[in-house]
Amino acid sequence: QNKPLAIAMECGQCGARLAVTRGASSVQCAHCRRATRVERHGAVVHGAVGFVRSVFTNIGRARPHPGYPPVYGNKRALLVGINYTGTAAELPGPINDVKCMSFLLTLKYGFPSDCILVLTDEERDPYRRPTRANILVAMRWLVHGCSSGDSLVFHFSGHGDQEEDKDGDEQDGQDESICPLDWQLNGAIVDDEINEAIVRPLVQGVRLHAIIDACRSGTVLDLPNLCQIKKYHCYYFQ
Repeated sequence: QNKPLAIAMECGQCGARLAVTRGASSVQCAHCRRATRVERHGAVVHGAVGFVRSVFTNIGRARPHPGYPPVYGNKRALLVGINYTGTAAELPGPINDVKCMSFLLTLKYGFPSDCILVLTDEERDPYRRPTRANILVAMRWLVHGCSSGDSLVFHFSGHGDQEEDKDGDEQDGQDESICPLDWQLNGAIVDDEINEAIVRPLVQGVRLHAIIDACRSGTVLDLPNLCQIKKYHCYYFQ
């Protein structure tokens, strides 16, 4: 009888399903990067195919934090503003940007206030601070259960960056990224991760507006087409 290659368990922070090699004492979540101690009573995963399938089909299926708004209605928004207060990277405006965007969405476009999730570094609730893990889980909240006719908004105001492309899908060899509050400790969120979190789960008929106020943000959703604006308001896609 073949011994199991891995066991299945959940990340202790974000709830993503993990496949852990037999004999390991801990595992790092590919979603939020937290290390979780292995519990020996996890479900058994047999064989290499089962192991690979368990890893790649379950990464990112994190449950929303209990403090997040319930998922309902056809209008939903995730607004992230980071001032990086007290650091060398401090910015004066992102939190104010988010407040203005929330006001615009509720007053002008009829978004229910309880369907808008705001993450800023002035929040005291640990689940609503714009850390890497919280932003990724909040992205899952944004698109969870979306259906045709839904209107979704993702707004990020903060720092953006570039880093070396590791999977060969960038013509310039650089991935674009956004910088969460803890980016120096836990890393930026690259365009591949953003695409996986809020673009791929969209079903036909869902409209997502993404407003990214950050440097190097032109292709940060890793979309297949790029809109170029020429003189005299001439637009074309490539």
